[in-house]
Parts: sequence; structure tokens; C-alpha cells
Amino acid sequence: MAKILTVANQKGGSGKTTVAMQLAGCFGRRDKKVLVIDADPQGTAVRWAASAEDGKPFPARVAGLSAAGGKVHREVQKFVDDYDYIVVDCPPAVDSPVPQSALLVSDLVLVPVIPSPADLWAATGIQQLISNIGDINEGLRARIVPNMCQPNTSLARDALDVLKDFGIPVTDACLHLRTAYRRAAVFGGIVHDQGAQARQAIEEVDALVDEVLRILDTPPAAKEVDNG
Repeated sequence: MAKILTVANQKGGSGKTTVAMQLAGCFGRRDKKVLVIDADPQGTAVRWAASAEDGKPFPARVAGLSAAGGKVHREVQKFVDDYDYIVVDCPPAVDSPVPQSALLVSDLVLVPVIPSPADLWAATGIQQLISNIGDINEGLRARIVPNMCQPNTSLARDALDVLKDFGIPVTDACLHLRTAYRRAAVFGGIVHDQGAQARQAIEEVDALVDEVLRILDTPPAAKEVDNG
């Protein structure tokens, strides 16, 4: 039965699709059967995969299911016996029925957050949603993924310190602001396709994938989201 990962944040521009596609593509490169469900009406994940070169398809299947709305969890369940991993890319709106629906059947939700005050403030809505859904889906785990980090800046360091007190565990792995991630979207692939010139980005994605796998292989605690 597939492990289900949802990537969600109420704020646009946080890099949800980048995280979803890099994870899914890396799983695929590791010989796993992977399905990406693009539940965002913008269809960015679908367009990403469609940009792949002829003869070199994106290493995971991508299906556009934004029309499912609040029934996306039912659509996801139709595929659980056919894949090892299902990754759901949600629209950037916490009041959309899609994240709520997806989280009902998810094993793990990843919340990409840019280390900046505006992005931290915006993430409070998804934090509350995760807490509420956790009362229904007691096996749901949650992690904040620092994304588009800029090293050696005091603002980034201060924001990362704030994230540690946010009520949701923060991944040890983080993704930095690198051209390799934008290039991957343009050419319909993942950073691994770019070879040595994307070495740092490859290391970051591999570290995140390895951490996600450890989380999924560990039995969930009774309650991982802190309401206090």
C-alpha cells in the first residue's frame, strides 16, 4: 500500500511544487512507483512533467486532479494499491477543501516555508489545519521544510530559530535558493539530471528524501503536532 505525502502551505510562492516534484522524481530514480497528484488548479506539476524531453520522461506519473476538490482523498485511495508513494501537491489556500481532504488520508504532510517573517506569519493557518485534521487522522505526521534558504544571512538564521518553536518539527534537511531548482522545472526533470553543476542541490534533495523515508519508516507518535 502506498505511503501518501501531501505538500501544503496556504501561501503561494513557498515552493510546494518544487518540493513535491523533487521528492517524487527522486523516489522514481530509486526504482519506486510514484504518482504525483496535481491538485492545484494552476496545474504547475502537470506542466512541469510535460516539459520533459522526448525519450526522457519525468520519473514519476503526474495526474491533474484539481477538479476533485474536497473529494481528492477518495481519488487518492483509488491508487494506493498501484504505487509505492503518492505525492499530493495542494493549492496555496488553507480554506480550499483540497488540503483538508488530502490530509485525511496522508501519512505525512510537508510544509515548505521560506525563512522570512511574512512566510512565517502565513504558515499559521496550515499549522491550525494540521492540528485539526490530526484529531481525525491520528497517524498524520507533519514537518516544516525550510525552502529557498539563503545561507549566512542573519534574517534566515533568525527565521530558522523561530521555526523551531512553531509547533511542527522542522526537517534537518533544507533546500537553498539555487538556479538548479528553477532549471529543473524548465526542463521537466529534477536536479539530478544536471550532473556536477547541481551537486549541492542534489545533496540537499537526497538528504530530504532520506529524512522523509526515515520518518515514514518510524511508527507515528500518539500526537506529533503541538497544540500549545
